[in-house]
Amino acid sequence: MIELLICDDSPEARAALRTMLADHEEIALVGEAENGEEGVELALSLQPDVVLMDLHMPIVDGVDATRRIAKLL
Repeated sequence: MIELLICDDSPEARAALRTMLADHEEIALVGEAENGEEGVELALSLQPDVVLMDLHMPIVDGVDATRRIAKLL
C-alpha cells in the first residue's frame, strides 16, 4: 500500500485527485493540505510514502515545502 499526501490550495483539484485515485486500491490517501506550511506539518506527522505537491500555494510555496520535507525526513 502506497500512502499519499496531497498538497494543493485548490479544493477542486484535491477533489478531482480523490476521485481519480478512488479506484486504485494500492494507494491510500492519508492526508490533504491546502498550503505548504500545512503540507510540511502533515508530512512530518503522517510520514507518507509519496507527497503530491502543488508548486504555487499560499503561505509556503510547494518548492520550499518540498525542500523542508526532504530535509526533515
